[in-house]
Amino acid sequence: MKINEIIKEKRLALGYTQEQLAKFLNLTTPAVNKWERGISYPDITILPALARILKTDLNTLLSFKDDLSDYEVVLFLNDLAAIKDFQQAYRIAIDKINEYPTCDNLIVNVAVVLEGLLSLNEMDEAIKYQQKIDSLLEQCLTSDNPMIKNQAQAVLINKYINQGKLEQAEKLINELPEQHLIDKKQKLVNLYIAQAKLEAAAKLQEEKLLVTVNEIPTMLLTLMEIAIKQERYDDAEIIADIYKEMHEVFGLWKYSSYTAHFQLCINRKKRLECLKILKEMFNAINKGWNINTSPLYRHITAKKIDQTFVQEMKNMLVTSIKSDPDCKFITDDLEMNKILEKYK
Repeated sequence: MKINEIIKEKRLALGYTQEQLAKFLNLTTPAVNKWERGISYPDITILPALARILKTDLNTLLSFKDDLSDYEVVLFLNDLAAIKDFQQAYRIAIDKINEYPTCDNLIVNVAVVLEGLLSLNEMDEAIKYQQKIDSLLEQCLTSDNPMIKNQAQAVLINKYINQGKLEQAEKLINELPEQHLIDKKQKLVNLYIAQAKLEAAAKLQEEKLLVTVNEIPTMLLTLMEIAIKQERYDDAEIIADIYKEMHEVFGLWKYSSYTAHFQLCINRKKRLECLKILKEMFNAINKGWNINTSPLYRHITAKKIDQTFVQEMKNMLVTSIKSDPDCKFITDDLEMNKILEKYK
């Protein structure tokens, strides 16, 4: 909050009128009115008296705060991600960063959210915004918080590889810490079982399983990509089959299970198969995913999927296909375009 907002909030909380506050300070009511409207600011010499009258301290009055709490960052990110207009979201994000320039947790996560929003918006100035996002991530490489630094490294490594900046990517990879040999969460699971805290043990183990299982699809897609580059198409098909089967075995979202086969069909330019898989993907989005139907994840608290999320997922899928040059054989087809527009 800015100083004008804080003055108004504190005054109203105490039940004072602008006229009363002005009298306390031996000033005019219009002067206080201008403060609260942000037209002018209190003279520095009266700030201590103003803080005492409003029953606050100078740091609060001047909105002096080094960092936002993790909870405040999450709330801001949720609001930011809901903004459809990228340029509006970008302005709000940069204003918040300018307000808290030393809050690395805010900066790295704002960069990630803006990256996602930018990918969903086609605009001529995308490169300019992309460069700013990259600079925010690079700024976090000097963070004193290892987790924030590692998060920025991980995102930048992927970006550098995609941008062809392979030497920079290799440098960041070499700077990453080795994974700790002791699995803290597994030790906690074992402790909870020994303490007969079975609900807590099950929940933690299920969460750990879900995180681990979600790493496997990325590995399989990478192996499939390598097989395609080596023209081992039979192997690529087998890997795609395994990719789909592991989603069924581990109770993952059916929508994601089609990803490998869809990518393989795009690579082989199989239009009719792409059409068939796309229909299955859209149907899976409509059905949603209730993670608790699997006995593997009974204790995980699942967020309810509403129609807004369903529509956003459809829009995201359509946008990704239309913006992918490898999918041009799909978007150039009149029938396929009709289907994409129907689902969008």
